[in-house]
Amino acid sequence: MIEWLKIGIGVKRWLAALTIGALLFGMGFTLILLWLFNPSAALDILFNLEQPSFLAAAITSIVAGGLLSLFAISRIVDVVTAPFSEDKRDLASAILYYQARHRGPKIVAIGGGTGLSNLLRGLTQYTNNITAIVTVADDGGSSGRLRREFGMLPPGDFRNNIAALSRDEALMARLLQYRFGGTGKENSLSGHAFGNLLITALVGLTGSFEDALLATRKVLSLRGQVFPSTLTPINLVADVQIDGKLRKIEGESKIGHANGIIREIEIIPPDARAYPDAIRAILAADLVILGPGSLFTSIIPNLLVKDIAKAVESAPGKVVYVCNVASQAGETESYTVSDHVTQLGNYLDLDQLSCVLANSKIHDGADQHGNLPIRLDHIDSQSIELVQRDLVDDGKPWRHDTKKLAEALIKLL
Repeated sequence: MIEWLKIGIGVKRWLAALTIGALLFGMGFTLILLWLFNPSAALDILFNLEQPSFLAAAITSIVAGGLLSLFAISRIVDVVTAPFSEDKRDLASAILYYQARHRGPKIVAIGGGTGLSNLLRGLTQYTNNITAIVTVADDGGSSGRLRREFGMLPPGDFRNNIAALSRDEALMARLLQYRFGGTGKENSLSGHAFGNLLITALVGLTGSFEDALLATRKVLSLRGQVFPSTLTPINLVADVQIDGKLRKIEGESKIGHANGIIREIEIIPPDARAYPDAIRAILAADLVILGPGSLFTSIIPNLLVKDIAKAVESAPGKVVYVCNVASQAGETESYTVSDHVTQLGNYLDLDQLSCVLANSKIHDGADQHGNLPIRLDHIDSQSIELVQRDLVDDGKPWRHDTKKLAEALIKLL
């Protein structure tokens, strides 16, 4: 209470104005009540004024007191909320916007890579109750180096999704995705993303990857949360058909560059335990989204954690598979929508799938990596509904448009 009385805080003057306004309003209101129940006594209070003059004095007191009180309240609100306000909207609009998203649907998105972060970016306009569940099988690039050097889970996919969920997403994405340049053995930071190093530092400070994610959520004021599918370090092993021969390829970073056809994929260890909070989020969700993202190296690895797959199959909410817009070299070349669903069915009971959401606006031509648009075809299952929408980014027709995709998913609810 003493702090509120210090000079320069800017509140005392408006509290005084509010007090005066409340007194004027109360006085006028009291005079009106006296006039209604005892007119002669009310007139005596104001020295036997005529009735019109008495009513004018009472009404003037009410109006003046009310306006002064409202103005003082608005100034107090501005002074008190200014140190905490980061929203460009006026206070009422900001509160309504916050409450709407706070009460928004509970959504769980399972996947990884840029596809998942692109989805999250759109969903934050509708709800703050978002949980991203990502795989921990990444073993390449900056994430792979940190995984090997520090014995921690790979932070790359977490970094992408944390950037998408941060409040100042435009600036934070640039900061977290910033990669240190330079060459040579003496430059140990070369190739590392700043976001990966931030998560690594938080792991060192908090003592665990789990606590580091919690700290990241607080530090960056995330509009949701990011969970690993498991806290067990896992490796991907794929049976890849190369030149007619079946070979085992180990390592997420190597599978997509094997230049073959992926026949089956598994994780080591196969009995990795699911992260409990990820299970809880799935079972409490109004909507569970599989994808978008690399089918074999981002989506399916999460389902290979057995309890994650069981939770999805038991989810009380809608379960939607979002098919990619374009094929992926080394994984899903020449795949159609039904090919994606068929492969997904090898690792998940498709009877639990509410629908498949696929892009209907097909562009011609391939991207710089030779990836072609995924064609629509018939899904051989009467229980699965195929929902077709224009989901493509017209500027980058091999990617989802974040706003179109989020809007289509919200409408499914």
